[in-house]
Amino acid sequence: MNLFSEIEALVRDSLKALQARGALPEQLSLDRVGVEPPRDASHGDMATNAAMVLAKPAGLNPRDVAALLVEELLKSDAIETAEIAGPGFVNLRLAPALWLGLLPTILEQGTGFGDQTGAGKLNIEYVSANPTGPMHVGHARGAVFGDALARLLEKTGHEVLREYYINDAGSQVDVLARSALLRMRETLGEDIGSIPEGLYPGDYLIPVGQELAKNHPDLGSQDEATQVQVAKSVALPMMMERIREDLAALGVAHDFFLSEQSLHADGSVDKSLDVLDTKGLIYKGVLEPPKGKTPPPDWEPQEQTLFRSSDFGDDSDRALKKSDGSWTYFAPDIACHFNKVTRGYTQMIDVWGADHIGYIKRMQSAVTAISEGEASLEVKVCNLVKLMRGGEPVKMSKRSGSFITLREVVDEVGKDAVRFMMLTRKNDAPLDFDFDVVKDKSRDNPVFYVQYAHARICSVLRNARQAGFSEADVTDANLASQNLDPLKDPAEFALIRNLANYPRMLASAAEAREPHRVAFYLMELAADFHALWNLGKERLELRFLQDDDRAGNLARLALLRAAATVLASGLDVIGVTPEDEMR
Repeated sequence: MNLFSEIEALVRDSLKALQARGALPEQLSLDRVGVEPPRDASHGDMATNAAMVLAKPAGLNPRDVAALLVEELLKSDAIETAEIAGPGFVNLRLAPALWLGLLPTILEQGTGFGDQTGAGKLNIEYVSANPTGPMHVGHARGAVFGDALARLLEKTGHEVLREYYINDAGSQVDVLARSALLRMRETLGEDIGSIPEGLYPGDYLIPVGQELAKNHPDLGSQDEATQVQVAKSVALPMMMERIREDLAALGVAHDFFLSEQSLHADGSVDKSLDVLDTKGLIYKGVLEPPKGKTPPPDWEPQEQTLFRSSDFGDDSDRALKKSDGSWTYFAPDIACHFNKVTRGYTQMIDVWGADHIGYIKRMQSAVTAISEGEASLEVKVCNLVKLMRGGEPVKMSKRSGSFITLREVVDEVGKDAVRFMMLTRKNDAPLDFDFDVVKDKSRDNPVFYVQYAHARICSVLRNARQAGFSEADVTDANLASQNLDPLKDPAEFALIRNLANYPRMLASAAEAREPHRVAFYLMELAADFHALWNLGKERLELRFLQDDDRAGNLARLALLRAAATVLASGLDVIGVTPEDEMR
């Protein structure tokens, strides 16, 4: 049940009635007509732009169109008042019965309230960290954003595949192997001294070295190429297992893992570029360096194999092969996305770090080219996270050797706190993660504030049982059947109005690919509940449980259970636990 959609349908029906009787032109398009909450709640429950968007094509004054619409809308029992505002907006107040009718719907649908269906399937690739070490807090933001976006899109009717692209080829993997070999020598008793510059220094590679020493004790006598290959075969699975464990601690799991190495091994890179070649999109040439910028690492003033990326909106053509015949990073990335297309995914979303912004256009160009325009790639960028403690930045970690790991943060403050806090800013805005705020049990801590709202409602239900209500009395099914007329106060209706906005918020957040809107909504909903709780301390008639008022108590319990249901649903969308009791 989406009240905004229902009222928008009522507005459109009213406009069609005006067209039918000749008050508005019959050919007038209603596509731009919408219904939204007014900016100022004192102006009404909802507002429509209908008169503003229809006046010019109808050849009428906006206020004249608004007057016609008001007259028609007031014929409906759903509309209590309809008033013209400003140049032609129409502000609406709904009949109380319409708002109250929302509560049984929520109680009957449970956490499925707001669900949508039939939105199609898509592929979301997120995290995809190099398997060369533990995940850092920047990875945590991408992981939370990607997982919350996947949950949000599933909630709104999409069939989602969560994908992880394993960057297990290239020079960084060779560095991992050599670093692991150094730790193997250390395990075998050699004094390796300080870790040489250019190798990975973290203690996380000690277990890899121990594994190599245990199962390949004579590896040191082999040639270097063999040592590196064996070290890779041991280190990469161990690193990926650690990454999976770290992500699991954050409540994140992927459905599909695609290895870059496998794309090279099975010829997928060659096959995908053959597709582009047959379209005439690959040629030999020399790229000019970017004007006014430091040339990128893969640029060299020599003949290279190039992709006509500029034909598809990119700033310039892009290198696929270097002059020595080795692939650039771009080539296997094209193969990765071609692989997705061949698996039937024409809607793709990639979640990248802010340092990859300059890579977006070329990748989107490649997807358009290789799919002949049938597939689309959206890229969502996650900006930097700054860890703070006592007002000072936190930077170093013994485990990693250079940064704070994801696991260290989760172990200190918990999965729920990390997930919620990562969504308190839009994904492309910088984010300060303050340990002191996250541990504070007050309204200054957003995750505590929202979970506390759910826990408080649970405490009221426990108190109701102690006050004589049976388990059967407080089931959702029974509460949904109660007379809700005792709910009359503006503070109670403010909470109901916010509950009504939940399906609309989900739809708009999914369309914008912005799961942080769910976190913001939950904070607003929690604030409305806490405000009602506090009013009950001042006004006896607003207390949730009152002596000798069984009917009123049941109506208020229905409101609270509906609020708890939506809080639980929204928390589930962002992967946070709805606590029944705060400890």
